[in-house]
Amino acid sequence: MAMFKAVILLTRRADLTHEQFATWWLDEHAPKAAELPGVRRICFNLVDPVEDGAPDGISELWFDTQADFEAAYATEIGKAVAADSMAHLASRVRMFVTEHEVADSR
Repeated sequence: MAMFKAVILLTRRADLTHEQFATWWLDEHAPKAAELPGVRRICFNLVDPVEDGAPDGISELWFDTQADFEAAYATEIGKAVAADSMAHLASRVRMFVTEHEVADSR
């Protein structure tokens, strides 16, 4: 069964350094995101800060369905996770994707 996947591009507020963003995202925000009801897998990808304006992080969240994703963010935990994000970001771009695995060396 294919799972629903959300990919989210995160760009930090202008007053935060990339290092401050990384500390907040990985140490403070990640444990909150892990509490989302129904989340199956989360992967936070920290982007090397090479270009101004590029996202600082890319999160990947897997749920059984898009309805489960939407239901998770409608809960108090989900609302708190979203509010925490928006308090630290200049931009958040959500994309819903379909994975097409090309290679798996496992």
